[in-house]
Amino acid sequence: MKVFAGIQPSGDLHIGNYFGSIKKMIDRQESDDVYAFLANYHAMTTVTDGQRLSELTMQAATDFLALGINPEKTMFWVQSDVKEVLELYWVLSQLTPMGFLERAHSYKDKVAKGISANHSLFSYPVLMAADILLFDSEVVPVGKDQIQHLEIARDIAVRFNNEYGDIFHLPEYQVDDEVATVPGIDGAKMSKSYGNTINIFGEEKSIQKTIKKIVTDTTALDEPKEYESCNIYALAKLFLDKNGLEAFEERYRTPGEGYGHFKLYLHDVMWEYFRPYREKREYYAAHQDEVRDILKAGALKARAIAQEKMETVRSKTGIAY
Repeated sequence: MKVFAGIQPSGDLHIGNYFGSIKKMIDRQESDDVYAFLANYHAMTTVTDGQRLSELTMQAATDFLALGINPEKTMFWVQSDVKEVLELYWVLSQLTPMGFLERAHSYKDKVAKGISANHSLFSYPVLMAADILLFDSEVVPVGKDQIQHLEIARDIAVRFNNEYGDIFHLPEYQVDDEVATVPGIDGAKMSKSYGNTINIFGEEKSIQKTIKKIVTDTTALDEPKEYESCNIYALAKLFLDKNGLEAFEERYRTPGEGYGHFKLYLHDVMWEYFRPYREKREYYAAHQDEVRDILKAGALKARAIAQEKMETVRSKTGIAY
């Protein structure tokens, strides 16, 4: 099975990135063909400082490797190192009705949150379609908010195939209902765009301070508390096994502890979970040339596939002459 996933290097990796996408990629490395890339073209919709984007790209690559991406098993590259994706993006644009993009929930959502409305943000789903279709992706793990983008990619592929023949494979999306939308500290979807994230790597005091900001209700210390609707519980269950989760639920039902206690517990659980990854990250942070070599090797493999696909696309569309 060919599994495809990408993530924008537009800020510090957070636990929503990890449970929503990265962990899925890592878990599937043993059984599937995993294609993982850093979507720095996409990141340009929110990161306009060139030096900052370059730094964030290397930071994301370092983080991915620390979290378990194995370049011996996974094709791992930076989006901008495979220029064919931009050519396919333009070709697919010719077959993308404006209505597809005007209905995109993500675009409306981001503009409503104050992100500047421009063409790159508006046409984001077409570039995402090019990423996916260029490699004949079979399965794309996504959060619920990205399902519509996968549907757009499929619609564009169908239109292209109807016009030029059976060129593109139709990808399927895969959503893990348990972690499809990881909540942020405010209860909304965790996103860098919304400023409600809990970072994976960072200073312990900073992470602890962020966790203390998690929004809760005002149930008193001496009263039982509802765990089903609590943001702390929703985050803690990502890290806990069955026994740990049941024990935590019992603490909610038992008066005497407040949300402050639960936040400290969440911090301890999360800090311990990522301990081995922090140690691995220290190695890659001290060996950045090795990280660059890994990315370059991945890009060479990805380009070989992309060039072959684009030769077919050029021939069918008349670009080749």
